[in-house]
Amino acid sequence: MGRITEVETLKTVDAVIVGGGPAGLAAAVKLYDLGMRNLVILEREDRLGGILKQCIHDGFGLTRFGETLSGPEYASRFIRDAEKRDISYICDTTVVEITDAEDAGGIPMHRVIGAHEGAIVDIRAKAVILTMGCRERTRGALAIPGTRPAGILTAGVAQAYINLQNRMVGREVVILGSGDIGMIMARRLTLEGAHVIGVFEVMPYPSGLPRNIEQCLNDYGIPLSLSHTVTDIKGTDRLESVTISQVDDHMTPIAGTEKEIPCDTLILSVGLIPENELSIDAGVELDPRTKGAVVDEFYQTTVPGIFAAGNVLHVHDLVDFVSLEAEKLACAVAEYVDKGNLPDCVLNVNSGANVGHVLPQRISGSRDFRLSLRVRKPLRGVTLTVTQGDKIVFQKKLRKALPAEMLQVDISQEKLDTTQDLEVNVL
Repeated sequence: MGRITEVETLKTVDAVIVGGGPAGLAAAVKLYDLGMRNLVILEREDRLGGILKQCIHDGFGLTRFGETLSGPEYASRFIRDAEKRDISYICDTTVVEITDAEDAGGIPMHRVIGAHEGAIVDIRAKAVILTMGCRERTRGALAIPGTRPAGILTAGVAQAYINLQNRMVGREVVILGSGDIGMIMARRLTLEGAHVIGVFEVMPYPSGLPRNIEQCLNDYGIPLSLSHTVTDIKGTDRLESVTISQVDDHMTPIAGTEKEIPCDTLILSVGLIPENELSIDAGVELDPRTKGAVVDEFYQTTVPGIFAAGNVLHVHDLVDFVSLEAEKLACAVAEYVDKGNLPDCVLNVNSGANVGHVLPQRISGSRDFRLSLRVRKPLRGVTLTVTQGDKIVFQKKLRKALPAEMLQVDISQEKLDTTQDLEVNVL
């Protein structure tokens, strides 16, 4: 069916996918290949692809496709696959509510309501797949004091201005935060003729991938200052300067270390937040560590029939992992739609020493599953251990472990005890 404009003809489907980015597209294509034909993607922008449309740098696809691609190239692979299969999708549609419903036979379903060009999209589905991605943390979330001039942007907004609209955002630039998009934008701005004064990171270690530090900062002579943050902003109509201060071990600015830096642009690359307002309204429990949904090994949330994958679940470092995760989710959704349920997941997976978060948070113990985690701080010469009581389920030595890099290990069902919770430690 492809792109749909006559939205009132849609009534009941097997699965609704909320978000047409890399996770949503990968899930849709996999579901189709598993035999599910009655599904639809709802996308709030005017075309599919998600954030990849503005990521014109390379480095995508090496894990998933075995070759390096730009963001638009990576997205186009899945878009072509979806259109080749004639998968239905509706763009310019913002989903505003997900509620419980029943079909004509009284079978439990979910009702997905969205706004589309002045019309209402009202669909009932056996399964709902949440793939809405992330949003950026803003200046308001950081509570940086000072005036409110023009010239303060998040890294993603600056990227969209330059790459999609061909508009330069500034000439003398300070970047706060060493997130991957911030470092990529430091390189991009330099190539466009701007002077990037420096990248300042509040943590004592970088928050982005090592390859981006090398390729985007070191290769272009852009300094990275750790344990520094912006403590004041000056400017009336346009940004005139920022004040940079060193911070102590408690992230508190150190008096006497202030340094005023003249600039016309401040770019913020200070973290991503999973876009989970819809999830909360649908009754989905969130994990305070990941800011995404609590899920089991089938990527099913605490609300039966609602699944989540990609950056809306937890922030990934590579888009390849997003697609692979969505494909695993699709296998579980196909089983759920076919059987009406999935095995009960009664065992908890807990974060132990030096572990920031783990996924999934619950498992059944009856199947193999993939464990994803991030460490709290940079570590070297450590061992990742998964235990059930005194029993070691999995153990692997790591030369290094960085908060910027997601670790993934496959756990075999044969080694699992179906009566004890799991704990993950990196020591």
